[in-house]
Amino acid sequence: MAEPRGHRTQAQRREQTRTALLDATIDCLVELGYARTSMQEICARAGVSKGAAQHHFADKAELMAAAVEHLTTKRMAALAVSLDELPHGVDAIPAAVDMLWNGYSGTLATASTELWVAARTDPALRAAIRPVDRALGRMALERILGIVSELPPERTETLFWLTVNLMRGLALDAELGGAPARRKQLLEEWKRVAKQQAD
Repeated sequence: MAEPRGHRTQAQRREQTRTALLDATIDCLVELGYARTSMQEICARAGVSKGAAQHHFADKAELMAAAVEHLTTKRMAALAVSLDELPHGVDAIPAAVDMLWNGYSGTLATASTELWVAARTDPALRAAIRPVDRALGRMALERILGIVSELPPERTETLFWLTVNLMRGLALDAELGGAPARRKQLLEEWKRVAKQQAD
């Protein structure tokens, strides 16, 4: 017997609620900042009761970490598709730098910056987001290692982490209103230097 049209399983309803909470959290972080983001505001935007939210996330720190993972995973999935289209070898480095910048700028950078600043003085938040950040960094590094497999892995890893930390700095510069032309110039110079270091 066929299920009635539009019928959702418990698992589907649960996943829809969880996704609504995560999307609302990211929206709040970007629009309001961490300090003004409350569980009440997140629940209102998600259309979920506070009690229902607690079935998914034990506390605000856990929800924040999951929201960053949710957004970053979506961005990394898009990045993985783009990386698959790159040529292999050192010629892929400039395009890989551009793709990493796209991953570390915009909404992701805004939400992540809000959380990392808050985590400096919030041990629970720091403990929740640190493993997420490390796991996503390792995932991106593994993809890059596959693209430039002819380079010594330690060289690739050093260039990768230098790039990631430059991207974070440039993302913060963008948040603080730094000049877009200067960021573009720095990105172009780093692409030149990174490719030169890999040759």
